Amino acid sequence: MKIAVIGQSLFGQEVFRELKRSGHTIVGVFTVPDENGKADPLATAAERGNVPVFKFKSWRVKGKAIPEVVAQYKATGAELNVLPFCSQFIPMEVIDHPKHGSIVYHPSVLPRHRGASAINWTLIHGDKKGGFTVFWADDGLDTGPILLQRECHVEPNDTVNTMYRRFLFPEGVKGMVEAVKLIAEGMAPRIPQSQDGASYECIQKKANAKINWDQPAEVLHNWIRGNDNIPGAWAEVNGQMLTFFGSTLLEDNVEVCGQPLEISGASQPGIVTKRGLVLFGNDSKALLVKNLQFENDKMFPAEQYFDSKTKVVLELSDEETAFAEEMKAVWRSILPNINQIEDATDFFKSGAGSMDVVRLVEQVKIRVSSCQLHNEDIYMNTTFQEFIQICVRKLRGQDHEDEMVIDYVEKNTNNRIIKMPHQLFINGEFVDAEGHQTYKTINPNDGTSICEVSLGQISDVDKAVSSAKEAFENGEWGKMNPRDRGALLYRLADLLEQHQEELATIESLDSGAVYTLALKTHVGMSIQTFRYFAGWCDKIQGSTIPINQARPKRNLTFTKKEPIGVCALVIPWNYPLMMLAWKTAVCLAAGNTVVIKPAQVTPLSALKFAELAAKAGIPKGVVNIIPGSGSLIGQRLCDHADVRKVGFTGSTEIGKHIMKSCALANVKKVSLELGGKSPLIIFGDCDMDRALRLGMSSVFFNKGENCIAAGRLFVEDSIHDQFVEKVVEEIKKMKIGDPLDRFTDHGPQNHKAHLDKLVEYCQIGVKEGAKLVCGGKQIERPGFFFEPTVFINVQDHMHIAQEESFGPVMIISQFKSGEVDDVLRRANTTEYGLASGVFTQDISRALYVSEKLDAGTVFVNTYNKTDVASPFGGFKQSGFGKDLGQEALNEYLKTKTVTIEY
Repeated sequence: MKIAVIGQSLFGQEVFRELKRSGHTIVGVFTVPDENGKADPLATAAERGNVPVFKFKSWRVKGKAIPEVVAQYKATGAELNVLPFCSQFIPMEVIDHPKHGSIVYHPSVLPRHRGASAINWTLIHGDKKGGFTVFWADDGLDTGPILLQRECHVEPNDTVNTMYRRFLFPEGVKGMVEAVKLIAEGMAPRIPQSQDGASYECIQKKANAKINWDQPAEVLHNWIRGNDNIPGAWAEVNGQMLTFFGSTLLEDNVEVCGQPLEISGASQPGIVTKRGLVLFGNDSKALLVKNLQFENDKMFPAEQYFDSKTKVVLELSDEETAFAEEMKAVWRSILPNINQIEDATDFFKSGAGSMDVVRLVEQVKIRVSSCQLHNEDIYMNTTFQEFIQICVRKLRGQDHEDEMVIDYVEKNTNNRIIKMPHQLFINGEFVDAEGHQTYKTINPNDGTSICEVSLGQISDVDKAVSSAKEAFENGEWGKMNPRDRGALLYRLADLLEQHQEELATIESLDSGAVYTLALKTHVGMSIQTFRYFAGWCDKIQGSTIPINQARPKRNLTFTKKEPIGVCALVIPWNYPLMMLAWKTAVCLAAGNTVVIKPAQVTPLSALKFAELAAKAGIPKGVVNIIPGSGSLIGQRLCDHADVRKVGFTGSTEIGKHIMKSCALANVKKVSLELGGKSPLIIFGDCDMDRALRLGMSSVFFNKGENCIAAGRLFVEDSIHDQFVEKVVEEIKKMKIGDPLDRFTDHGPQNHKAHLDKLVEYCQIGVKEGAKLVCGGKQIERPGFFFEPTVFINVQDHMHIAQEESFGPVMIISQFKSGEVDDVLRRANTTEYGLASGVFTQDISRALYVSEKLDAGTVFVNTYNKTDVASPFGGFKQSGFGKDLGQEALNEYLKTKTVTIEY
């Protein structure tokens, strides 16, 4: 079909391009004249495509068509006029001339909101549904018959820009192309517009955008967002016109702390807070405004209203200086009337408009995709120097530090001041739980309270999941290049390393981990894990697959590895930070977003991690952390329809419940690392010193609170007594005490309930007839300390032979020399299969035993030797799925198969 495209803007440009791709002939593009030497994007695209371009200043004079203009139009021979966005009045001689007439795009669901500010009025009226219409042009104002309509949901905090980007632009382009297809096929309807619900509103201009404060907060919010960014809702403040941008509604009864700001006509003063300017309606409900602008001045963050301080000018590196020179060239291309771009050159005073803001932001993204610039950044940094400074701050990850408000709990301990966040972390902010509910987290060293921590509720989970979903589907995280995502994870690893002493101290306080072990393992391996998976970000790839060809045509089949979406991670209490790292690093490397539920008894290192993730530049909503009870928070995550994956480390009993809940909810993908009763077989020919040292570590490492701890040792009878004697000797040398003491070997158990279970476990062992060689009791001192314990003469049927203690309890059974297959049978007679081990100097026997042991990990002449590159996970009722290594990526990716015929 021969088409004339009449209009302008990026939207017109995309419609033009898609019509050409669809095979239509564009016989002419009719657009507006150049402004300040710059052609409209539609004109630029048409000229590049060798399509005739006409730039008429006007089509009419005194209400009558200009004959010469109409004649030039008719000479193109157009069969259809397409008006994607047109600010000019087109005479009816042109509208009615083509064979198929003219179609127009309008950004509302007609007949509602006829007129030029339709999107604005959709928001101002608080409509729950918006959309667009493609209609047949007539001599009325947006009154022609309807050809096609599409609707979308209007979110409570949508603005003109968010609606346009999310739906009206991309779907509008598709709608225009579909409308043309229907016309070409003779299938296009002409549905007369109803007068029911019809409305016409005036063009929004600055003069009529003044705020009437005598209205409820929701109406004020709708008025501000409906006028955002153009023309901008305003009010008089201290004798000056102040314009408001970026409004969001606040929850009822929210506590607001800050400095009051008198606003003429308002029912009560606004409050300048660290999050922005809080405004109130006549119903005393509140809204938050993010940005402000004085008349004829640049936009600035609302929280800085009373702040006259300016940021220190950054000194640029050689690489950043080169970037600045590149951007000077971009500015010159956008501002052709400016010969020299200097630090003081003002973008807008040099002739740039709102369309140029979009161009500039996109040019930055093309050159440095990791610099996630937004339109508002340009409005708030209008000179070239300010623009370069904000770009560099974003590249360095420094823009996030100023934004985050953290109510730290500070403690002077371990020769340092540690600063601990204690609130929920949702959408990049630390916030109180619903109803300000809290609980005490306890120091296991003395049983005292460390601090109050926000206790998450179901509504908090829903907010966190919503934030994670928005970040995944619409945020910069989902659009980011994998290599840039890796750069952020490397930066996060660096921050973890910079704060490793503070994190290790928090682990010791909150979980009872011995500080030296926390520094090396809890924190050290967390850093290694993030660095390892940061390197995987740009190496996730599919494959091409040869299939039977559809002769005489051919086929190409390939697979793509794609992120799953919102993942929920439920973290145990034995390694609070390390287990978080094992799951979160791979989850983020794969491109997912996450809601993390740390163990209720050990939330503090997870919340510190949230702070560092934000400072590393991880975008808002990508990481969310909700401390709280497993029965409430964990259950809601399993049940939530928007969560697509649950990763869990914990007990087998809870793992089974999670599997069932995830299946019933929406058949979520699940990976489970569950209980263990790991056998360690020690043969008589072992290196005794090595077997003793590592056998002790296999049980007592991290106070026995270790998922792969050797739950049962099988010692060959020829060395049994000697081995037991040496174990008892070594236990007597262990220093038990304050985990922050550098000489402590054995700290407190994690929490009181676990201590009580260990006491009961040992009582059962004694009652069943096992011999208690040492330990078995709580230590008489403050805190949750338990004696390192050894049982011998443990028979296969006993409770302590079958169930794990998850504590410092060594269970020893004998086996006869030469009975390799029998001891293997006994070792495998368990429903668990997480880890196992063997000590022998006979390589043939070592290989045979490692082949026969039914466990996810087998250690030979070593134990607890895990590495970030080595997959970790169990068999049988120890769960399924892998943490660490390349295999872990599969737990957080989905495989899509694409087959093309050509």
